[in-house]
Amino acid sequence: MNLLSFRSLFSFASLVLLLAPLDAVAAAPTLTYLYPAGARRGTTVDVTAGGAFERWPVRAWCDNPAIRVAAAKDKGQLAVSVAADVVPGTYWVRLHDEQGASALRPFLVGTLPEVTEQEPNDDPKKPQILPSSAVVVNGRLGKAGDVDGFAVKLAKGQTLVASLDAHRPLGSPMDAVLQVLSPDGFVLEQNNDDRGLDPQLAFTAPADGAYVVRTFAFPAAPDSGIRFAGGDTFIYRLTLTTGGFADHAFPLAVSRSEPGQVALVGWNIPEAAKKILVRPGPGADYVTLSHPGVANAAAVRVEPHKTVVEIEPNDRQHPQPIALPVTVSGRVGRRGDVDAFEFSAKKGQKLALILEARGLGSLLDPVLRLTDAAGKQLAQADEPSSGKRGAEIAFAVPQDGAYRLEVRDQSGDGSFRHVYRLRAAFAEPDYALSLAADQFLVTPDKPLDVAVAVERRHGFAAEVEVVAEGLPPGVTAAPAKAAAGATSVTLKLTASGAPASAAVRFVGRVAGRPDLTRTASAPVAGLPATTEFVWLTLAKPGTPAVAPAPPRMKK
Repeated sequence: MNLLSFRSLFSFASLVLLLAPLDAVAAAPTLTYLYPAGARRGTTVDVTAGGAFERWPVRAWCDNPAIRVAAAKDKGQLAVSVAADVVPGTYWVRLHDEQGASALRPFLVGTLPEVTEQEPNDDPKKPQILPSSAVVVNGRLGKAGDVDGFAVKLAKGQTLVASLDAHRPLGSPMDAVLQVLSPDGFVLEQNNDDRGLDPQLAFTAPADGAYVVRTFAFPAAPDSGIRFAGGDTFIYRLTLTTGGFADHAFPLAVSRSEPGQVALVGWNIPEAAKKILVRPGPGADYVTLSHPGVANAAAVRVEPHKTVVEIEPNDRQHPQPIALPVTVSGRVGRRGDVDAFEFSAKKGQKLALILEARGLGSLLDPVLRLTDAAGKQLAQADEPSSGKRGAEIAFAVPQDGAYRLEVRDQSGDGSFRHVYRLRAAFAEPDYALSLAADQFLVTPDKPLDVAVAVERRHGFAAEVEVVAEGLPPGVTAAPAKAAAGATSVTLKLTASGAPASAAVRFVGRVAGRPDLTRTASAPVAGLPATTEFVWLTLAKPGTPAVAPAPPRMKK
């Protein structure tokens, strides 16, 4: 081909692209962050959505209908309204249009008044002065080297809790540091990795004065730089309060049949928050508890069997008797503490033992040890550093007799924050469903296959029927069955009609066993979280519909 022919072809191709309809090449919206990344319940806030939006306005979805998200006139601007009765916690927002949907992004709801960080506040002698000692600061370390400082007035003996949410709940790429400075600029308290990479500290004022709470960050993924890091996505929410702040609820689990009362445990907790009646909803596995005098909420697991609380002394010489199945809420309360529990089991019984700690926000680095009555070790497990699954032991009982479980900290540490939840039960056949992605796109001209992984546990071998619930208008999917022993099943989605979209759930059922109904989970992009709400878009014909690779099966 000569140069003239090449230029003519290039000009023709460029003309075709210019004349092509915008919707034929436009991309789905992307969402990288929300700023501010949360709001006080009972308020409406203006939020900036970071990302790319080739069409505006977009539509928005939130997993809590009491949080309304609407596109404002200006591109990238949202109005978020939070109902007054929304339970404090993390909720999920997704932006979407006819071409597809963005990733889920978290939005945190609190109870305290909120302010926005104002620059300049780098100089500790010229910090941003906060209106009170009970406030949430929505901030951003906007550039490399950025340092944010906030002045808080404290009286002698007051305990200030400073807790920063960034990397773990928001996905901000920062490893933050929190400091408390004296009125004359000396660092009195510092923390950097209390909860994963997010810092938290409790500081008791030695004298009346205006103290400075300062934060800065290093990149979450270490690089060769030696300066403090920053950027548009270095977003945080800093809770500061001299009021109640919960570290956890205790006990950490209650029985569905007799839930009873639990206490919020932490700092400056009012007496009324130490006796909260638990009211589980139908089928709920967890209950989130809050109190007007406490800045945050805490979750409690709801169990189908008996629950108990660890009672001291329960060391190796005085093991606490328990009867399986049971869930124990415990605490390694002091350095060197070892909690022991004794139970009876019969030959041939299969045990499923799981110890959770770090995944609950506990400081405990747990070790779970199974022994016989004489103390001979039979099995031991550590909790993975991610804290996603806990320390697990599966054990087939070799003979009738007494057996013991021991819980300790890997380094021998202990405190009121070294709590754990120990579930000791007989292994029952069960399963879990998972997806490779949390969103799919289907078009009328091409069916879509959605692969669902079936993780079979403790010998579960029954047939599982999987259905798609909440499909948008125009999309259909026949139920699909995973045959006995199969580790995956594929649903075929077909579409017709106008573009539409919806949050869909993939639900598994076992004939004659309503207690074995399970909903598939999917990973949330860029965050250590999962969702049951999978987004499905019915797009125009010709739009590429690419299904993710089938889920990787566990061996």
